[in-house]
Amino acid sequence: MNSVPTDGGGKGWMDRLAKRWGVSPSRVLVILLVFALTGFTVMFLKRPLVSLFTENGELPVLFTVLYYILILPFYNLLLLAYGALLGQFRFFWEFEKKFFKRMLGSKSSPQRPGGTE
Repeated sequence: MNSVPTDGGGKGWMDRLAKRWGVSPSRVLVILLVFALTGFTVMFLKRPLVSLFTENGELPVLFTVLYYILILPFYNLLLLAYGALLGQFRFFWEFEKKFFKRMLGSKSSPQRPGGTE
């Protein structure tokens, strides 16, 4: 007996993401790869940045606050760059526009990042 609940009427998580994002299940893998590459890049760049601006690896509170404020635009640029390299620029461009509308409090009709026009 399967104890894992399913919300999609027997559909897997990839099918649910594909439906949510308005893309094919095969594109879901590429989109997830873009998110993974972006996250790993940011993670690997943090250590050199910390050592460049701190002594003995100690993180002053000001550096930590500045890091998290400045990493957001860098992360978003990386997301677009990796998305473009893997042929998903349009999806991530729409994703970024939706993200910043939410962040800045702009209200508009909901639209899926990879939806058709």
